Order: sequence, then structure tokens, then C-alpha cells
Amino acid sequence: MSAGDLVTSAPGREPARHSLTTRIVIYGLLTLFAFIYLIPLVVMVMTSLKPLDEVTGGNMFALPQRLTVEPWIKAWGEARIGVSDTAGINGYFFNSVKMVVPAVLISTLLGALNGFVLTKWHFPGHKIVFGMMLFACFIPFQSVIIPMAVILGGLGDIGRSLHDATGYSFGFGNPTVNLVIVHVVYGLGFTTLFFRNYYELFPTELIKAAMIDGARFFQIFRRILLPNSTPIFIVTVIYQFTNIWNDFLFGSTFAAGDQAPMTVALNNLVNTSTGVVEYNVNMAAAIIAAAPTLLVYIVGGRYFVRGLMAGAVKG
Repeated sequence: MSAGDLVTSAPGREPARHSLTTRIVIYGLLTLFAFIYLIPLVVMVMTSLKPLDEVTGGNMFALPQRLTVEPWIKAWGEARIGVSDTAGINGYFFNSVKMVVPAVLISTLLGALNGFVLTKWHFPGHKIVFGMMLFACFIPFQSVIIPMAVILGGLGDIGRSLHDATGYSFGFGNPTVNLVIVHVVYGLGFTTLFFRNYYELFPTELIKAAMIDGARFFQIFRRILLPNSTPIFIVTVIYQFTNIWNDFLFGSTFAAGDQAPMTVALNNLVNTSTGVVEYNVNMAAAIIAAAPTLLVYIVGGRYFVRGLMAGAVKG
């Protein structure tokens, strides 16, 4: 074998560059798909910035002739939401915030604990437990509504009993608390799966060394596992935040009236009949409802794929 062959076959050499034609095709298709994907968002933004007469009497792809933020103001604080006396979607927006934040944090932390136990603290039947939790990921939303309703009804009875005895219900029976419980229970299978797969490739030697030094379960979890779990935490938080914020079925089933989340309020706003359909207000409300998930992906999207791939290759 000649020296030239050795240089050519040497590991670590730069891969061959794509031809100019290939790159033009790739970037052209990516640009086309991005344009198609962004068209609905662009139409929504333009419609929300137009007066109503311009929306109903013009082309939806036309740029606004008179820019106005009045639809946004009306959607946020003045629009009629179904049959409720509440005006605007601002209260429902904060209902979703109060529901999503604790649900995401609790389900993520419990998933991390489950992943730690199932990978580093093996016990008889741990594979069966993980298999059952994995099976929970494939249970449709609709099939758990009745069991959830029975359980939440029982919690509501406990809350009423506590209120009669102490004057406080301690959150039992509260619609927001109910939704937190539902989303934590339903999301626990997914969060456990994410952390279990991540911790499976975490060096067991570090855990054993910490145990020899006298560290206990929560000390190991807090001082060793958590500081090295940032990538999978980002993945889990983004996944859970998106699913919980966008949920409509559980929100419409277990919360009503002024306690409903943002998605239910948006549906009620769009379906409210006032004689004239205010498309610009509806579009503004839809953008407000989608803004948190868009912000989460803009801020943490680049870490999402990194987190999914972290630990996928050992060595």
C-alpha cells in the first residue's frame, strides 16, 4: 500500500463535500418547506393587525393598510368568552400558567427519581415496573377520563370534608389542582422513559463510589445525578410544557367557567356568536395562546435535539 493510499484511508479525514447542485436542491427544498410551514402564522399575524372591515373585505394575504393593535387589546381584556362573565383571555392565560408550571416541575422531578431508581437501584421486578410505566405512554387520553373523574370526585369529597372540619380544602377539588394531578399522572410514563434511557448510560461506578463514601439515596441524586442531567431536563421540560399547555380534552373535562385553561377559553371565544365573527380578534387570541410554546422552542429548541442525543452513544 502506498503512502498516498495510507493518507487517503486515514481515519479522521474530512468527509467529501456535497456538490453544488446537491446543496442547491437541499437548501431549496428546506426553504420551500419553511415557507409553506410559516404561511399560516404569517396570515394569522397579518389578520390580527388589520381592522375588521379590512379583513372581511380584502385578501387575507394582503398586508395591512392600517395597522392596529386593537384586536390584541380586545382579545386580552375585552372579548366575550362563551357564556362566562369574564372579559378577555387574560385570566385564562394565567390559569394555564398556574397549572403548567407545577405540573411540569413535579412530573419532571418524579420522572428523574423513577429513572434513577430503575437504572441504579435495581430491585426485584424493576423491569416489570418499567414495562408497565412504558405501557402507560400508549394509553389514549379518552380511556382515562372516567377513571380520572372518579378519582377526582373522591378527592373533591375529601376537600369538602376538610373544609367543613378545618375551614380549608387544601386544594382538594380545586379545578387547577385537579388538572395538575391529571397531567402529572399521565405524563409520568413519558418522563420516566426519558430519564431512564438517559441514566441507563450514566457511569454506575460514580454511584458505587459515592455509596462507598457514605452518600445516601437523595445525596447521590442531588449532588451527582441532577448536575449532570441538564440536557434531558431540557428535553423533558419542553415536551411536558408543550403537551400540557396545548391540552384541550382534560381542560374541558375537569375545569369549567373561570377556572378553565387557555385552550378552553380560546375555543369558547371562537365559538361565541355575537352576530359578527371577529376574525382579527380570534387570530390575536390564537397567537397569544401559542406564544408560550413558541417562546419555549425559540429559547430552548437548539438544546432539544442535543438532549435527545445525549447519552445515545456510549463511549
